[in-house]
Amino acid sequence: MGTRDARVDAYIAKSRVFARPILTEIRARVHASSSELDEAIKWGMPFFTYDSVLVCYMAAFTAHAAFGFFGGEAVLGKGVEKRDAMGSLGKLTSIKDLPSKA
Repeated sequence: MGTRDARVDAYIAKSRVFARPILTEIRARVHASSSELDEAIKWGMPFFTYDSVLVCYMAAFTAHAAFGFFGGEAVLGKGVEKRDAMGSLGKLTSIKDLPSKA
């Protein structure tokens, strides 16, 4: 079973107010996708790993949050639209910016 890391709790808590619900929702969705993903802090931001292999990450910045797959092109395929920010989803400024759960 995947493990949660208290440092991720601390990262979310110290993030800007707008980013907290975004990061909390991303975290919940990642763990809902697999019970075998572990959390870690790498390069100062939360990563999710499977068997010590980096899978995806999330980050909070001054004016936006980000989520991405490590090796995103391998996961999402070539020709994926380049976003205006780090990550696979572009700049996330509200929970409404996340894709639907469907």
